[in-house]
Amino acid sequence: MKKYSIGFIGGGNMAASIIGGLIADGFPADAIYVAEPNEEVRSQLAARFGLHTEIDNNLVAAKVDVLLLAVKPQVLKDVAQQLAASIQDKQPLVVSIAAGVRSSDLDNWLGGNAAIVRSMPNTPALVQSGATGLFANAQVSNAQREQAESILRAVGITVWLDDEQQIDAVTALSGSGPAYIFNVIEVMENAGIQLGLDAATARHLAVQTAFGASKLALESADDPATLRKKVTSPGGTTERALGVLREGGLDTLFKDALQAASDRAAELADQLGDN
Repeated sequence: MKKYSIGFIGGGNMAASIIGGLIADGFPADAIYVAEPNEEVRSQLAARFGLHTEIDNNLVAAKVDVLLLAVKPQVLKDVAQQLAASIQDKQPLVVSIAAGVRSSDLDNWLGGNAAIVRSMPNTPALVQSGATGLFANAQVSNAQREQAESILRAVGITVWLDDEQQIDAVTALSGSGPAYIFNVIEVMENAGIQLGLDAATARHLAVQTAFGASKLALESADDPATLRKKVTSPGGTTERALGVLREGGLDTLFKDALQAASDRAAELADQLGDN
């Protein structure tokens, strides 16, 4: 991996996961800097990864080629405005993983003309199995796009978006998506218990079934619809169960749920931004 320096503003779970993925991919720890106000967190990151830590955000911003903003969306405006002078001076690539903050608002807070990649990772990034949507503003060069992609690819797959509004759809599908899958697992587990299985067995089978189906979908050349048909024997148990789900309106429920999540993502962006 080509060496350049990366700074993280915020050292929470997502930042630690990305750092762990980068180092596992061969990125040198001595080229990673983290600004984090919590002394215990700084000490843990330094001991775990052997990277550099600071308490001052601007000290990190002044040293790096890529600055990843890993703070809560509600505080991003204040953090960005405090970083503006350093960003204008150093001109790093800025990668935001803060949900709901548009690149135009972030650019305004940083003083303008900043190279910004807005990203939407999801929580499976914590186990290097994430899915991240990426959008680059006009100031981002091809080389910087490659840098942003390599950083987020360290914790899963990445997809580039041509239209920033598509981030709302990504938020609805993959950003919030793990909760939908957890809910399905929970419902299957409870149904298994009602059918007579003990709780531990029902949970183990439900979780492994979700994992196995996802792994098969990832590794198979067939699309999910084809895979579903292959395991649905005419007149069998699976066909009977799927018929109940369709009669209950499963397709419509998911369509409406994702639309609601996408709409809420747009609302939050309005609330967090300047407009």
